[in-house]
Amino acid sequence: MAARDFFKDIRLEKRYFRTRIYLVALLVLLCILILALRLFYLQVSSHDHYATLSQENRMKIVPVPPTRGLVYDRNMNLLAANKPSYQIRVTPVEVDDMEQVISQLGQLIDLEEHHLKKFYGDLKRKQSFESITLKVNLSEEEVARFSVNRHRFPGIEITAHASRYYPMAGVNAHALGYVGRINADEMQKLDRKDYSGTTYIGKVGVEKFYEQALHGTVGYQHIEINAQGRRLRVLGSIPPEPGQDVMLTLDAQLQEVALQALGERKGSVVAMEPETGEILAFVSTPTYDPNQFVSGISSKQYAQLRDDPDQPLFNRALSGLYPPGSTIKPMVALAGLHYGVTRADETMWAGPFYQLPGSQHKYRDWKKEGHGRVDMPKAIVQSSDVYFYTLAYKLGIDRIAEFLAQFNFGSRTGLDTWGEAKGILPSQEWKRKAHGQPWYPGETVITGIGQGYLLTTPLQLALATSVLATRGQGAQPKFLRKFLPASRPSEDGNDKNQVPVPHSVDIADSIYWDQIVEAMEDSVHEPNGTAYAMGKDAGYRIAGKTGTAQVFSLKKDGEYREYVEEEIDEKLRDHALFIAFAPADKPKIAIAVVVENGGGGGTAAAPVAKAVLDHYLLGNEYAQQDAS
Repeated sequence: MAARDFFKDIRLEKRYFRTRIYLVALLVLLCILILALRLFYLQVSSHDHYATLSQENRMKIVPVPPTRGLVYDRNMNLLAANKPSYQIRVTPVEVDDMEQVISQLGQLIDLEEHHLKKFYGDLKRKQSFESITLKVNLSEEEVARFSVNRHRFPGIEITAHASRYYPMAGVNAHALGYVGRINADEMQKLDRKDYSGTTYIGKVGVEKFYEQALHGTVGYQHIEINAQGRRLRVLGSIPPEPGQDVMLTLDAQLQEVALQALGERKGSVVAMEPETGEILAFVSTPTYDPNQFVSGISSKQYAQLRDDPDQPLFNRALSGLYPPGSTIKPMVALAGLHYGVTRADETMWAGPFYQLPGSQHKYRDWKKEGHGRVDMPKAIVQSSDVYFYTLAYKLGIDRIAEFLAQFNFGSRTGLDTWGEAKGILPSQEWKRKAHGQPWYPGETVITGIGQGYLLTTPLQLALATSVLATRGQGAQPKFLRKFLPASRPSEDGNDKNQVPVPHSVDIADSIYWDQIVEAMEDSVHEPNGTAYAMGKDAGYRIAGKTGTAQVFSLKKDGEYREYVEEEIDEKLRDHALFIAFAPADKPKIAIAVVVENGGGGGTAAAPVAKAVLDHYLLGNEYAQQDAS
């Protein structure tokens, strides 16, 4: 009854009703205030941000990669070119179901495992609005199939670009190197702004060393697009600056001659101008086609190259370490003259073996009966091991190491490339640090004939030969002749691993140079010389020295020459080496040749050097006549 009386109180009812009206009005005002504040935030505080987002709905900034610089040889023959090709790119933010879209794309274009692996790796690293390359070098048929179905794939487009191409395939592979797709590790080190839109980067060789100059500067386009992401028009652009063209010191024809001369054998040829250090030929065999790496090599293809027992990917000229064998004898002889240990006309009996004082061990000569009485020139001409055993023992390992260091043995040459091996120049201190052991006299003896711990690269051997040719004036080897145009400066070439080559070799008397060079000439042109077969019909004078580097050790008192070479496994046969410069009086070219498991230097390596020297000094006309 009381409740009914309450509702009949008109004044009380009006008062409660007005209270509710006020509360609702307050709530409405509060909501309006919140909306106003939000509107202020969107329209005033965050105006620039949302204006930009709004602009992205119709305009897009697209990076335009620069055209990579071309690479020429010294005669302006093209070594690395750019050819037009097509690539398919995906912008993830514009794709709803990535896996389904990629599956559908696979029905139109050939997508292999390495394409997908690279794409999904990039997808994890890059921002969703960044365009990602799915596949490069599409065929015309693939381009046509996608173009017909373009409307089914928003966020996916085919773009034209310049792809790297090596016209001479594997001829210059180990000197020039190659470019390849940018991987995750490289992307972390690169400036993303500089490499926006760029697919390739130099991986090895000259392509890597001069990457900064060859790459160029990225440009940009302001593109108007529709709701599906399709380009409508270009609103503005900043053009890219193409990379610098590069002229190398290499002679492309000489490269081919060296490659043909080596044939199917494993080995290396390095030839250079003695006075300038310019590399004329830089060949390692077997070689490979660098074009395989440009668009992304498949795992199967790479495994075939990697697991090939002949190691085509291995740069023997730059990183192969070999005992120099008898090619070291002219430098050891020069050391003997310089330190006053012997004279050029001093003779000794060089029998079939050498023994250290108080030792019964026999260090055998390559010639079973020995060479009889010899002086220094005869010892070089006939390559008497016993003579150099004796001379090395008199010199001692530390003086040998000190002297050979001036020829850059045991040090990088500073060639403008990547991956150069340092080699080994042994000494007492080196052995203590490397092996924690003392040096033994017998190790000095075999160092005198280029065996033992002493290891060098073909490049180092060519440089040492160049130092001999210039009578002690060493020029640092180089691949770069000039940038094109020369007016554009480049900051490339400052490799922290470069080591300057000594400018001169100190000799007590300059006549010693003449004595050594004359003996090297006789080694090639005299009938009893070890390289006479290659020099007897030469149309110019050659100063050279053969070498044979032992691959496996003999049993005590064993003699390799007692075996028939064909009965020995090829991998256990001696390496054949040869060094030379010509013309002997005014050298224009110095060369080092290594033929792995080739046997004798005079029979395997010297003919390779002769083919290169003939082509360079006598020209194409002679080479054609000789071939016929």
